[in-house]
Amino acid sequence: MKRINIKAYIVATLMTFSFLSCEDILEETPRSTFTSAFFQTEIGVSGGLTALYSHLRYIYGEAYYFNSCLTGTDEATYGQSADLNFKQMDYTGQGDLTSTNHPTEVPWKAAFPMINTASGIIENASVAGLSDELIAEARFFRAFDYFLLVTTYGGVPLDLGAGNLVFNSAPIRSSVRNTVPEVYTIGIFPDLRQAAIDAPDQARVHGGVTKTLAKLYLAKAYLTYAWWLENPNNIPTYPESSRVDPDGHDAAWYFQQAYDVAVEAIDNPGTNFNGETYGLQPTYYDVNLAQNDRNSEILLWADHTQESELYNGGSLTYGTGGAPDNFAVWMLTWNYTEITSSSASDSWKTVSSVQREAEQHLGRPWTRMAPPIEVVTNTFADKTNDSRYDGTFTTVYRANYQKADPPVEAPVYNANYMEVYPGDAVLTFLDEEPATAIDYSNSPYNSGVGAGVLPGRADFVVSPEGISRIMFPGLYKLGTYRTDHTEGYGEPNAGLTRPFNIAKFSELYFIAAEAAVKGATVQAGKSARELINMLRARAGVWRWDNNGNVEKIEDHSADMVAATPATIDIDYILAERSREYFGEGYRWYDLIRTQKWTEYASSYTICGSAKGDHTPVTYEREIEPFHYLRPIPQDQLDGMEMTPEEIAAYQNPGY
Repeated sequence: MKRINIKAYIVATLMTFSFLSCEDILEETPRSTFTSAFFQTEIGVSGGLTALYSHLRYIYGEAYYFNSCLTGTDEATYGQSADLNFKQMDYTGQGDLTSTNHPTEVPWKAAFPMINTASGIIENASVAGLSDELIAEARFFRAFDYFLLVTTYGGVPLDLGAGNLVFNSAPIRSSVRNTVPEVYTIGIFPDLRQAAIDAPDQARVHGGVTKTLAKLYLAKAYLTYAWWLENPNNIPTYPESSRVDPDGHDAAWYFQQAYDVAVEAIDNPGTNFNGETYGLQPTYYDVNLAQNDRNSEILLWADHTQESELYNGGSLTYGTGGAPDNFAVWMLTWNYTEITSSSASDSWKTVSSVQREAEQHLGRPWTRMAPPIEVVTNTFADKTNDSRYDGTFTTVYRANYQKADPPVEAPVYNANYMEVYPGDAVLTFLDEEPATAIDYSNSPYNSGVGAGVLPGRADFVVSPEGISRIMFPGLYKLGTYRTDHTEGYGEPNAGLTRPFNIAKFSELYFIAAEAAVKGATVQAGKSARELINMLRARAGVWRWDNNGNVEKIEDHSADMVAATPATIDIDYILAERSREYFGEGYRWYDLIRTQKWTEYASSYTICGSAKGDHTPVTYEREIEPFHYLRPIPQDQLDGMEMTPEEIAAYQNPGY
């Protein structure tokens, strides 16, 4: 029998929870363990289901896992304040990734307890009198976690001690990993297929499982497995297994299934808890606008709230940088609070003109990660027609000194000793290289951060080629936002009280388009180009200039559609995915699925870690085939009572 001891993680879940059947709020109550008898009660079932939703906070919004999804790809490298948790993920000789690396162990430790919880709910469903809709939620999360595990580590155990997909209540200290095909065909596809049938059309709670969500993950799992079967670049798998599907299907069959399921979900979208039909928001700006959180494009999120520390899952006044807080965006926030202006018009008398604030453009800076220069110059090359650069980044840092206590008197003086009033631009990351050379001498004006000066401009400036590990555009889309303060700067040091988005309706278009590129037979009006152009057309519609802070009613959708190649390939889809989902944690999984990681991320350009360093340097990464799987956590290996040979064989090769 295949058995596993996920140390304390299988039997002892961090929290149990209960929900009110007629309410949209998930109420959380501490509990140490679940038992089979517990799942045969109404409170046990409701507690287990709510735990499945709550465990998302221990993965999504957890900054070190966020780092593992981005650092080392073409979207991010390590920042000036990075420790080894970030530098090791970059593959540029800053330390080797090992089995003790925290960022790579997060899914393993968070997923297995919830897989066991879901199994307990499913197998006791008849005794507890559960509806098919509630069982579908448990099935979805069990498959969701197994999908996360198999894409991160390769084959993983289906037997946690009591049999395949059977609830286990007694710790044991041995384990055998299943193969990748076994995990998909036994542990993922059956649950997602059934959930796609039984889950409700309308979400039971805010962010609840629906048919649409189940279909999204079923289509994504089909797509990912199809790539695995095809294995275009001969990337090794583990445990070793032939690339043969146990059910007798080939990669082409699974690409077709991915297309069909995704298109079906697009055509039959269902509704969220509020009764709004799932679909694309009218503009890209609306998708990630904090005031529009939990909108009808978002299918699943790790929830947080400013209404209650209990329901938020963390302090509302201070965040320590640990789960279950949502603190991922801090990593891609540079220390803009060091920007200085002058209180005098003829000599430099330093004043802090942009201070830390619980506002979407600002928030708490950690400077652990940074976008390479190519993100600005290549990924988001079109900043005129395409609204996604403006809707993704904070490129303009505006004065908020009037909120200080005591307040600073207006105006202050900035570059060229020009006046800056509250709300004015103090520092700007330029969209392109200026015709006039930037003066980075910081004399007689001192930005405090090594930014430069252009004639006639009051704001300090940095061009794309000047982006560095210490200074870069912030990640606006995930930024801090609070409404529970009326004056001052609010609580920028607390973990975010915004939900961390996990699944979006828009990804159905990408999945179907990718499957079409890989040969799936398409439906009329839903070719790869037509599907991608639905998103590109939306990206061309502006209603607000985010960094200009002014209304902008412009429609460049025709330009965006016209610029799409007549025939698109996987490289074009990956470029579009980065523009659509930059900084949201998709990128590493996108690149390993398509086996494009080495091709896309082997080199990047960025300036150094010192203030005023605006000299680009190209860095080379050493990405090996075995890196396409993460290491099994050392804690897991240390907790098993097996022979040294069995333990060594349990670890992924190369680690």
